[in-house]
Amino acid sequence: MLYWFFVRLLGPLARHRFNPTVKGLNNIPRKGGAIIAANHLAVIDDGLLPLVSPRMIHFMGKAEYFEGKGIKGWFKKWWFTSVGVFPVDRSGGKKSLGALETARKILEDGHLFGIHPEGTRSPDGRLYRGHTGVARLALETGCPIIPTAIIGTRDLQKPGQVIPGKGSTTVIFGKPIIVRKVAADQLNHDELRELTDRMMRIIGEASGQEYVDEYAQKVKQRLAARSEG
Repeated sequence: MLYWFFVRLLGPLARHRFNPTVKGLNNIPRKGGAIIAANHLAVIDDGLLPLVSPRMIHFMGKAEYFEGKGIKGWFKKWWFTSVGVFPVDRSGGKKSLGALETARKILEDGHLFGIHPEGTRSPDGRLYRGHTGVARLALETGCPIIPTAIIGTRDLQKPGQVIPGKGSTTVIFGKPIIVRKVAADQLNHDELRELTDRMMRIIGEASGQEYVDEYAQKVKQRLAARSEG
């Protein structure tokens, strides 16, 4: 795997452009599985987190990244696979559950798994309602959640902007949320929602974002419908 090769090769350039300040590194456990749950403001978020983390972070990536054809498609698949990204089919059902199984194995093998609980990038810079998948993974594996706040990336990379600008960013790794391991058949929705909302409150307090109790994807769909109308 070429993860550390790319971090060390591209790291100096990325640090120069993103000028990251990192806080709370001591909150990342030195070993064992843990979930890095972060807000999502820009495409470069998933490049910034590995840049400042002392341990490798595995991420999910859209299945489309792995399905392209030709040289470009091959390169994208090779690139994402090399840096520890695995595909997730966002159409739902059994295909999406397969990605969660992969994430569960990563955690049970003692690695870090990075995920954005909002499920998609914020459409307007605010913090949106978290999906309960993170809470389910944490409780089923007994792994802690590290609520993580990313600040400044949206200023460097606006929606639709391919090449990010130069500026300053901040990453704050919060204190771990310690959970007990619970059998999958003993989990209930209220418990999952309570843990999810607690996690999002901590992220929002650290990031300073206004909170919206609505899923970001629904907001994006509504905005797209208005645009088409």
